[in-house]
Amino acid sequence: MAVSWVNSAEVLGSDLPLELSGTGNRRAVLMRALREAIRSGRLAPGTRLPPYRSLAADLGLARNTVADAYAELVAEGWLAARQGSGTRVAERTAPRTPVGRPRTPERSALPAHDLVQGRPDPSVFPRTAWLASARRALTRAPHDAFGPGDPRGRPELRRALAGYLARVRGVRASPERIVLCSGAAHGLRLLAEVLGGPWAAEEYGLPFHRELLAGQGVGTRPLTVDEHGARVAELGRTDRAVLLTPAHQFPTGGPLRPDRRAAAVDWARAAGALVVEDDYDGEFRYDRQPVGAVQGLDPEHVVLLGSVSKSLSTTLRIGWLVLPERLVEAVVAAKGEREQWSSATEQLTLADFVESGAYDRQVRRMRQRHRRRRDQLVAALERRAPHVRVTGISAGLHAVLELPPGTERSVVRAAAWQGLAVEGLADYLHPSALAPRGGGRDGLVVGYATPPEHAYPEALEALCRALPPVLG
Repeated sequence: MAVSWVNSAEVLGSDLPLELSGTGNRRAVLMRALREAIRSGRLAPGTRLPPYRSLAADLGLARNTVADAYAELVAEGWLAARQGSGTRVAERTAPRTPVGRPRTPERSALPAHDLVQGRPDPSVFPRTAWLASARRALTRAPHDAFGPGDPRGRPELRRALAGYLARVRGVRASPERIVLCSGAAHGLRLLAEVLGGPWAAEEYGLPFHRELLAGQGVGTRPLTVDEHGARVAELGRTDRAVLLTPAHQFPTGGPLRPDRRAAAVDWARAAGALVVEDDYDGEFRYDRQPVGAVQGLDPEHVVLLGSVSKSLSTTLRIGWLVLPERLVEAVVAAKGEREQWSSATEQLTLADFVESGAYDRQVRRMRQRHRRRRDQLVAALERRAPHVRVTGISAGLHAVLELPPGTERSVVRAAAWQGLAVEGLADYLHPSALAPRGGGRDGLVVGYATPPEHAYPEALEALCRALPPVLG
């Protein structure tokens, strides 16, 4: 995540972001970020750092974590600390540039504007509410929370999710049918191991999911997608499962029509197969109440797959599988007794976050924000490119812009020239669907949730400049 420190000019300029990313404990991640900021010159020698208490509050870290990071960097020579003058970047001799090899300015690999889908703005993470839940959860945590625990996940979170999903998504499940995992990808991997293949999948979808299944030896074949969602009539008796995004087809944006939802369940019953329902953004519908999950039609033939990557943060590696009773033990066995990818303390924190009502408040906040972002996108297109149509329902964190045939690649290249990262619809088309569909249809997948608030208008301007002019 990127965090701006807002301090006096003498301390650390508010225009300098600190990138906290990578693996390891939080102290190690903070130390790496500070070393890199000093090494790259973004933190100049003599720059005064914020007091560790202030930085800890800004980053949502424990005071001791920041204090220990400062102390270690002082010992390593990166920082200098003096009584009464605070902690500063140490004065160091700049390395000499080799003779005959003039220094070439480095070009930033990052685009000026980012409209790639699936990357919610990290600045809107509810730090204060999350910290309050973490404190309550750790205070109340039983001793066994700090041991190996149940491979299905913490019972507190499974109970909280069972109640929340029943209330908000119409899911029918007891906590015993919920297995926690470290995100949607982990859940898919577990299902692939248990079910085997082949699977059917929507012809438009995440390439990463298809590659993940292929890595587990599970091939996928595409189902045609139209304005009513996947054509489930194309399902066959040899398919072990079908991967669907029925609430909001990813990425084309339409919901699965009611008769097709029922037909998918009927197919699963008749074929002894499963519907795997990827409920990646089912809570984010803006023009009406969210449609209920397909899982509610038949809990014994539908698996619901969910996570907090869109509602909270992609860095919280917490997801869930709501399973038919007959699959619970097999999935738990595939997960393993000692699986440690999903932190027990974060599970306890999320349980409190849900039960305290903070999760509902966050979803409402994000729903309002994303609806406003989508409305801004539509308004900008009406002013600057009225010939470009936004397709799909008013939902989710992205929209698809319909482009004239044959223009998608050129528009993506034009966007890159504008310093704008955005993806074409063809990037999401199943490779086996290319020949029968003649290359698919042309469009842009625009992630309107991605940019920070101050950068969004400029990103929209760059997008409009990249779009093709009216033909004829």
